[in-house]
Amino acid sequence: SPHWIYVENKLEKDYLKHLTLTSTAAQTLKKLKQQGYILVAISTHPHKSREANLLMRNKMAHLKIDSLFDYIYTSRPIASGKGEVIVRILKKLKLPKSQALIIGDSYKFDYMSARHVGVDALLIEAVYNKDYRLRYKPPTIKNLKDLLDLLKA
Repeated sequence: SPHWIYVENKLEKDYLKHLTLTSTAAQTLKKLKQQGYILVAISTHPHKSREANLLMRNKMAHLKIDSLFDYIYTSRPIASGKGEVIVRILKKLKLPKSQALIIGDSYKFDYMSARHVGVDALLIEAVYNKDYRLRYKPPTIKNLKDLLDLLKA
């Protein structure tokens, strides 16, 4: 579960050692980048902005995917947090909401936050969001690789 990341002692030298990517995540991100998509990472963080940004950048560098993203942001741990960041990014890039898609694993912080501001969203299936998937039936993908097939359609 994503919240487990934050129970680690961030002062510990190797606090990122337990983080890994799924087998196809980096490959999928590379393909999306090669196809010309603008990739933005937004992570909900319980820390103050400066510390959250540092933790996020360290995490992305550890996973060796930081160079694949055009922008890396953090958002406040409130339901509207990512939606607010998405709107700012789209204004900055002068892109309409119809050209954006968020893919996330949290119904509340990813899916609902994006939908609340009028941006399409996909929920990655995970055990910790099963209740939301069953109750609200949002569009889902099993893993990031599934996105490539959806974008072809």
